[in-house]
Amino acid sequence: MNFTPVLNPLSPLRPILVVEDSDMDLDFCLQAFEEHAIANPVVACRDGEEALAFIDAHATPGDAQLPLLVLLDLRLPKVDGIEVLRYARAHPVWKQVPFIVLTTSREHTDIGAAYENGVNSYLVKPVDFGSFAEVVKHIKVYWILTNEPPFASPRGA
Repeated sequence: MNFTPVLNPLSPLRPILVVEDSDMDLDFCLQAFEEHAIANPVVACRDGEEALAFIDAHATPGDAQLPLLVLLDLRLPKVDGIEVLRYARAHPVWKQVPFIVLTTSREHTDIGAAYENGVNSYLVKPVDFGSFAEVVKHIKVYWILTNEPPFASPRGA
């Protein structure tokens, strides 16, 4: 499978992995990343099966494509987001990668399942771009600028 970044492909920073099947939500995400000058490359997986393949393809701490963080939708074709999270958390390296569920579901069963399987944060997707961009701003401030990542950037950036 080809996991080419859909945003900032030449950046030396660790990528952000977005697992999202909705064209509109992925577009919102990419626009919000650009609006808030997120310099990390962004790799998109369009279903759960692609996400599992990405996890298998990038399973060492020194891999430059091991993401800084993952934005994960729950309602995915082929393999749902909870299964993707469970699969990732079964791998020693991926246990350390921060996962943020970004989904439309407010159901307590989904929230509970996400936390039981090791999600770091659970956010409900806003429906308008302005609110979505605000969520991305908070993700940037905390997860990209403030949080200490488990793995150093592979190129010293």
